[in-house]
Amino acid sequence: MIRQRTSERAALFGYFLTLTAIGTILLYLPAAWNGNPRLGLLDALFTSVSAVCVTGLITVDTALYSSFGKGVILFLIQFGGLGILTFTTMFFVSVRDRKVSLRDMKMVKKYYLESIEFQAHHILRNILVLTFSVEAVGAFLLWLRFRQTVPEGTALFTAIFHSISAFCNAGFSLFSDSLAGYAADPYILIIIMLLIIIGGLGFLVFKDVTNVFFKKKKRFSLHTIIVLVTTLALIGIGAAAFYLMEYRNTLAEMGTGRKIVNALFQSITPRTAGFNTLDQNELTGSSKFLTMILMVIGGSPASIAGGIKTTTFVIVLMAMLKEIDWHGRIRLRDRALSQKTVTRSILFMTKAVAILVLSTFFLTLTEMNGAGGGTGQFMSIAFESFSAFGTVGLSTGLTPELSAAGKGIIILTMFAGRVGLISLSIPLFRDDHEEVEFPEEEVLIG
Repeated sequence: MIRQRTSERAALFGYFLTLTAIGTILLYLPAAWNGNPRLGLLDALFTSVSAVCVTGLITVDTALYSSFGKGVILFLIQFGGLGILTFTTMFFVSVRDRKVSLRDMKMVKKYYLESIEFQAHHILRNILVLTFSVEAVGAFLLWLRFRQTVPEGTALFTAIFHSISAFCNAGFSLFSDSLAGYAADPYILIIIMLLIIIGGLGFLVFKDVTNVFFKKKKRFSLHTIIVLVTTLALIGIGAAAFYLMEYRNTLAEMGTGRKIVNALFQSITPRTAGFNTLDQNELTGSSKFLTMILMVIGGSPASIAGGIKTTTFVIVLMAMLKEIDWHGRIRLRDRALSQKTVTRSILFMTKAVAILVLSTFFLTLTEMNGAGGGTGQFMSIAFESFSAFGTVGLSTGLTPELSAAGKGIIILTMFAGRVGLISLSIPLFRDDHEEVEFPEEEVLIG
């Protein structure tokens, strides 16, 4: 049983490591870089990991890559974004003569839940159709505006790049200031926000909403309800909070309409897109802290987004605020969340906190300037760590200044946030495995 689970984890890690290695080699080629001096190997590796993990943190300006280099980054974003879910399905389908075993289907269903078709190629088809359709529509809509604002001949690629980057929640931009130059353009910002939200909801939610809309089923699943309500609540509360906290700060020079759109954008982009229209280093301390919370929460399960996911956040929150019955379950609406679900959510959250603590601690060792490092510097380091873990890509400006050791820590944090937690969520034993029962003993807590 353990060997089977190990092979699943090895396939997951192998895919991302292979994609990262290919990306690093291609980006290190002289043909991929237009800047001076030549791009270093560590920066090529950093960019490759950031693209594969759809993070968006950069140590060098993406605009300095050649057309070939930008194409490589786009390739890494697309295949990295779809990799967590799509690759596992494609892998099992391709090596099993278009058939998937019951054991392997269990792994796929961990991301797609029980209401999805049993046929793996149906799952794959749905994922690809949704992804490419949304990206194509987004690219067309962005092209309508970019053809008026970017140099002639580059509008189409710019639109395709930003559409894929937004849907995959990657946060990479071909503009040196990300989307700050479009802070006064609600058309561009609204399209980018919609792409981010759709990419972060998850394929299961999209299918469930479609089935209810076309009356193939009568009601939403509990999963869909939690995801939609939590997403709307986080966007609304976050936007209102940013509007109030930044009203006289980064939003001060904007009109009311622009204030609302940019506050809304700042609420959506931390969950895990990484584009920015506001200088993150100029945000108030409260706004930075709220951004860090949103970065950790991230998007939803079975989506391209990172973070601990909205469902985990809600379940852990309910475990804190509501009473757990004698069977370890939590009642939510007219349903009950099983003990297994509650326990896994708490363990998942605990592992996430452990990664964040370790990453931030090691960055303080490599990046803080001795005894002179103050609260502001620590906030920048913590912000960087949270952004890397949540595969967000927002930065207060620390990323290009990182030491070689600091870059290594961020690389590991991005990989852990994107691949590590998913791997750790795969149980070591199969559900039907009979484990040895040990006598129970009480330990005082609290």
